[in-house]
Amino acid sequence: MPFRFRRSARLGPLRFNFANSGLSSISLGGPGASFNIPVARSGGARTTVGLPGTGLSWSVEAGPAESLPNSRRLKPGQLDALKASCLNVLHQQLFQPGGSGAQLLELNQVSRLLNDPAIGERTSGLLALIETPEAMEAYLLRAQGQDDLKRRAKRCVEAVQEANRLARARGWLTQA
Repeated sequence: MPFRFRRSARLGPLRFNFANSGLSSISLGGPGASFNIPVARSGGARTTVGLPGTGLSWSVEAGPAESLPNSRRLKPGQLDALKASCLNVLHQQLFQPGGSGAQLLELNQVSRLLNDPAIGERTSGLLALIETPEAMEAYLLRAQGQDDLKRRAKRCVEAVQEANRLARARGWLTQA
């Protein structure tokens, strides 16, 4: 088993968490409830509530993909189940019937945006991730690990938000 280095220092109500690479995050709170803001780690701010001494806790990561499944360590074979769960959550959250994401797909607006010469190369690459449900699924299923899967899911969320913004700016979508 490899060794891990973790060190923290308190300054008033704040706890500074250090890793091998330096300052990792800043926490506020104590046993039972804490709020953690990342500095040099991926992900968003995390709120954790637990029952001290029991090992039971509940953690929510803030950000555009806050409802995505969140587990720290995966046992062998669990990555595929996490990918399926993540894909299901994304479909439900981004493309719910009557929502703007569903309008994007139904009206083929993402393909229309991709054909627009005014769209930059970077934006085109982002929008290509969600051009079809199959494209998004293939993109997520290529994830090599949990962190990679979360990054890919967040990119899909960003792609839908950007496509909505661009389509609304062009007057192609109605308000949902």
